[in-house]
Amino acid sequence: MGNKGAIGLIDSGVGGLTVLKEALRQLPNEELVYLGDTARCPYGPRPAEQVIEYTWQMAEFLMKQNIKLLVIACNTATAVALDIIREKLPIPVVGVILPGSRAAVKTTKTRRIGVIGTQGTIKSRSYREAILSKTAEVTIFDLACPKFVALVESNETRSPIAKKVVAETLQPMRRNKVDTLILGCTHYPLLRPLIQSYMGDEVTLIDSGAETVGEVSVLLDYFDIANPDPAKQGACHFYTTGSTKLFDDIAQDWLEFPVHSKHIELGEKP
Repeated sequence: MGNKGAIGLIDSGVGGLTVLKEALRQLPNEELVYLGDTARCPYGPRPAEQVIEYTWQMAEFLMKQNIKLLVIACNTATAVALDIIREKLPIPVVGVILPGSRAAVKTTKTRRIGVIGTQGTIKSRSYREAILSKTAEVTIFDLACPKFVALVESNETRSPIAKKVVAETLQPMRRNKVDTLILGCTHYPLLRPLIQSYMGDEVTLIDSGAETVGEVSVLLDYFDIANPDPAKQGACHFYTTGSTKLFDDIAQDWLEFPVHSKHIELGEKP
């Protein structure tokens, strides 16, 4: 595979596009292949075994696209499937939880860190464990935000209903007076303006996905698989298991260039 393969990104839906956007900025020479399992999104409420199975199906599909490194750009999938996928694949595999945790520990001044994510991510306690492995001198507040993914997947990120849902959901987090808040789901940066507005400017938001791309950059150099050839600059390929039109609309709005995804089938229907 060497330097010529692409970087693969998998997510339960469109959330991982926030990671891809950062990859385009930080790794302009790299070819990127993205797969969003929008037909079976959200992963948050699903049993761990099912999330592992779906994540493996996505990883297998991208391996056939000649990838040299895989980013599990989904916090729920990272929480339950990262170690299993890493063990099975012959290429480097990166998750989104550790980089986000590391950045939060580095950022907080009051030592009060908040984590918002899907039910699956929060229940796994993966962020809590990752943060506490770095320092014990913090207080961690975590909160599941099950409605956020649906807002993003239905392209409702700027609607009055989104503003209302964000405010209602984050009430307990604001009361906890955190100074650093981890967006523990790659869908959430698409709601970032609403989250920042409600939490206040004094709260620093940590985008786990963006932090992950820094780690990818280090691994490309470490394994000597970075692409030195700018000829493939910005080449992106998109696949979705759901509606290509809805995927393309959300992707174009977020990435600010035309997107033409291909529909694929993976395993069972939802």
